[in-house]
Amino acid sequence: MADFSTVSDLHKGIAVSPGVAVGTAYCILEIFVNPEKTKLEPHEITQELARYETARDQTSADLSALQAKVESQVGMDEAAIFAAHRTILRDPAFTNKIRHWIVDERMTAQGALHRLLDDYTQLFSRMGDPYLQERLNDIRDVIVRLSAYLTDVLHDEQGGDGCLKGPLIVVADELLPSQAVALGDADVQGIVTERGSQTSHAAIIARSRGIPAVSGVPGIASRVKTGDTIVVNGGEGIVVVNPEAEELAAYRKLEREFFDLKDQLAANRDMPARTACGHDIELMANINNVQDAEAAAAMGAGGVGLYRTEYLYLTHENVPDETEQIGIYRNVIQSSPNRKVTIRTLDIGGDKTVAYLGHHHNEANPFMGWRSVRLSFEHPEFFMSQIRAILQSGAGIEGSEVRMLFPMITTVEELRKVRSFVRRAQRRLTEERKPFAEVKVGMMLEVPAAAIVIRAMLDLVDFVSIGSNDLVQYLMAADRDNPKVSSLCQPLAPAVVHTLNDVIRACNMARVPVTLCGEMAGQPRAFILLLGMGLRSFSMSPAFVPTIKQLASQITIERAETVLARALQMKTTNQVKRFLRMELEEISPDIAKLDTDG
Repeated sequence: MADFSTVSDLHKGIAVSPGVAVGTAYCILEIFVNPEKTKLEPHEITQELARYETARDQTSADLSALQAKVESQVGMDEAAIFAAHRTILRDPAFTNKIRHWIVDERMTAQGALHRLLDDYTQLFSRMGDPYLQERLNDIRDVIVRLSAYLTDVLHDEQGGDGCLKGPLIVVADELLPSQAVALGDADVQGIVTERGSQTSHAAIIARSRGIPAVSGVPGIASRVKTGDTIVVNGGEGIVVVNPEAEELAAYRKLEREFFDLKDQLAANRDMPARTACGHDIELMANINNVQDAEAAAAMGAGGVGLYRTEYLYLTHENVPDETEQIGIYRNVIQSSPNRKVTIRTLDIGGDKTVAYLGHHHNEANPFMGWRSVRLSFEHPEFFMSQIRAILQSGAGIEGSEVRMLFPMITTVEELRKVRSFVRRAQRRLTEERKPFAEVKVGMMLEVPAAAIVIRAMLDLVDFVSIGSNDLVQYLMAADRDNPKVSSLCQPLAPAVVHTLNDVIRACNMARVPVTLCGEMAGQPRAFILLLGMGLRSFSMSPAFVPTIKQLASQITIERAETVLARALQMKTTNQVKRFLRMELEEISPDIAKLDTDG
């Protein structure tokens, strides 16, 4: 491999979160956080074996507890997978290899696990048997659990005593939710991933933190090593590894300008969200947890337009029960701006899976398969537990406004079914004399079929939230995380613009409140179009609220409608993007710097 320690190395990817950041590269592999490569000293071998045995016992106890909890809350069939994982964990062939590599080759336990996964991956990949691929996934899950007890997150890979010092630029194949949680409060100032798109986990995490990010950079994980100096230009989709001195100085200047502009915009947190012509709009936040809710309040959001509850399940060590959910939801409500929160029910599937809901197997087309509300319907008691928790969460919190949002609604029949679940939950809570709040029930519009018949659905909902991330990929028939076709997933494509215009106008005509909570709500060029369509409620990553608030104060409704009218006449995505780029630079040159080229 070439030595990039002194030669500047430039890479191009997908611009997903604007701004410029310079920092120290911190590399996360697909499963392991910096697997240790150092050899053990002879006197360390016994201690390392003990570390492995302790991790194995802890993992076994976790699996036993998880199996019991899933059996009671979901079912025995769904819990059986954890019994299988315990069998793998205790398999002599599995354990003996780890012990052999620790004792005879003086490998760390973490390094031995890494090697074991490589060996199994190579072995099973040659066989091409779907059943064996499932077994590889089982082994992978067990190794991940073991690794979590052995990993010293953010520890210097070269064996130093201290943690890497920030600012850090995280480099990964793809940043998983569990890995993001493991980063904790580290001084992460940028993210670069080899896979992913504008709506991948890494992109959403970066925008929620307000830090620059580039995704879809081919080969970057193998071209960067922990400790390299790295530059992320999230507006242009550029990554520079070990820039030369003059180049580094220029990027540091751009970095300072980016931070200065962010600081200036943050000062508008107490200003009303209002257009230049005096029309009030609603700018809310998309959140994953209490910390995001607090960030939303700090950024001047008017409420939480989307609370993604699946991140609670994805990062939870087992299944959160009804009581635990109530406590977490109440904390979010109390931390949210104006105590206004839209809570979305579990949206698992596609690129977000949990084994205990039967989502351990691979689907040929997961984004169009057994996911979201479809999965919830097949686990009615599990689904009912979340609905009950949401209903109870707002009870007794003065001034709170809680709304319940159901994802991936496709048909009128599904709407009627979720309505019946809510009514049944309310009846049960009344019988049990448990207090609950009156909540409005809404649908997330992200399936083209629902967009086409939206007028038939509006009588059955109190509000509509447009999930543009999925709507775009479904309209364009292109997986947003597949690098071969992700370029088709353009929120400014004419098909998307026309569809959104029709849906928003239908909702406004029926006087049903409508919000757009996809990532395009925080994109300045898209905001101009949406404002022209008649949208007055937007939900975005907290960090983008000041940017959009500033842009709103610089544009009139009339100007936005004129821009929309012209955009609707255009036939290609590039025409729309170029036109909107020129309009944005004319309306607000500073805000244009915070838009991405993607």
